[in-house]
Parts: sequence; C-alpha cells; structure tokens
Amino acid sequence: MSSDRGNALISILFIVFGGPGILLVYLPFWLTRFRIPPDEPHGQILLASALILLGLVPLFESIIRFVRVGRGTLVPTAPTRHLVVSGLYRYVRNPMYVGVVTSFAGESILFEQQAMSISLVIVCLGMHLFVCFYEEPTLTRRYPLEYPIYKSHVRRWLPRFTPWKAAAQ
Repeated sequence: MSSDRGNALISILFIVFGGPGILLVYLPFWLTRFRIPPDEPHGQILLASALILLGLVPLFESIIRFVRVGRGTLVPTAPTRHLVVSGLYRYVRNPMYVGVVTSFAGESILFEQQAMSISLVIVCLGMHLFVCFYEEPTLTRRYPLEYPIYKSHVRRWLPRFTPWKAAAQ
C-alpha cells in the first residue's frame, strides 16, 4: 500500500473511530438515540442539517491536505512531516475542530436535548484546552521556524477574511 493510501486510511479510521466519530456519532447517539422531536419545525431541521454538512467539509478537506501536503495523518501519534498551512488552514489554524464544533452545534439544534447543549460547551472547552496545552506546544517544537510565524498570522478559532499567504519556502 502506498504511503498516501496508508495515511488516508489511517486518517479515515481516526475520523470514524477516534475523536470526530466519538463526538459526532457515538456521543449524540448515546445521548439522543438520534431521535428528532416529532414537532420540530422544518426550518430548524434545515438549519441543523446545513450546519452538520458544513462542519463535515473541513474534516474531509483536512484528510486530503494532511495526506497530500503534510505527508502524514490526522492522528496525533502519526503526524504530518510538513506543517500544513494551505487550504482552509490559510484562514484558521484549527479548521477541523471548527468543523466538528459546527456539526455538533447542528446536531444540538436537530435533537433539541439539553444534554447535547451541555456536551457542546464541554467539547468546546476540551478542544480549547487540548489545542492550548498540547497541540500548539507540540507544533512549536516540531516546526520551530514555521509554526510561530504561521501562528502570528492566522487565528486559532476565528477565521480570517482573507487567506494568509505563507512566504515561499
């Protein structure tokens, strides 16, 4: 199996059985059994569906970008060989996390359960702490020249209006 195919497979398995799958499939199923309230307005269902689908885009874009550009995976234990600063990463440092939160917010709206809303707050806090105390220090050590520059130009959670253009490497 080629390196790119292997990295893609590892990343897909991570999405299905790791963090994103746990947060977007297993936890909502456990909390709601995927039951949509019978009297839910169609507009609310449409909004929730749009948020869920919109949030999935960065997950799949990240797989492709991490495999092809970064030459690695989404899995923290099998990281990229190159810092990924292209695609959605030109707008926000953590598009995959933003996407997961967007999809989870859509699910919270869809299922209308207080437990989902509370979980959303806990997920946001957990992601923030993970990024601040593990991911950013790790990336700073792994890419000591590139990451601090990238970090100074692209915000952690709020996307830029214009894409950041990294200096030619």
